[in-house]
Amino acid sequence: MKFCLFASLVASATAFQVAPAAKASTSLRVNELELGVTEPLGVYDPLGWLDSEPEAFERRRAVERKHGRVCMAALVGQIVHANGIVFDGYLSKSSNLKFSDIDTSCVGGKILGGLTQIPTAGLAQILALFALIELAWMPASQYDGDYGVGWFGEDIVDEEIKARKLNVELNNGRAAMLAVFGNMVGEAATGQTLAESWADGAILGIPMA
Repeated sequence: MKFCLFASLVASATAFQVAPAAKASTSLRVNELELGVTEPLGVYDPLGWLDSEPEAFERRRAVERKHGRVCMAALVGQIVHANGIVFDGYLSKSSNLKFSDIDTSCVGGKILGGLTQIPTAGLAQILALFALIELAWMPASQYDGDYGVGWFGEDIVDEEIKARKLNVELNNGRAAMLAVFGNMVGEAATGQTLAESWADGAILGIPMA
């Protein structure tokens, strides 16, 4: 899980380019070029790729959107695990390995967290699921990010509302990418888990214990 998040964050570094390019819309009929342009930064393109590589905008936007969605779910997972909430039972019965035995933090510089504790067969199943999602269920080649599931199962027909929600999704995804990476680095650097940092006031400056 940590490895996938780390790879996702590294790959998404190129996905923060949010300004105009030649391809202006998707099947959602929402102008992609107007999404994600947030004040005070406005159009954020420090490397000038919009001028040098305008044809790559659509792919980079798709990468940004997908990695943002992954990291929003991952951040919730980090918070849940940091509070000691894990699945009951065994991850591997033959290895006598329970879900609760897996260290989900990056404390001690373990950037991969408990990934190295997962048996090879378990890692193969995780990778197979990723492949199924990327190639069939939510193919990476579908740049518009619309996989037919709607917004909580509901299709939004009002284009103004749809554009606002897509903009919120992009910005929340960006915040989540930074939050996941920041939490991983923070745990590795301070030696405290997210829950411990929260409890002693290291996050808000107010002890919560």
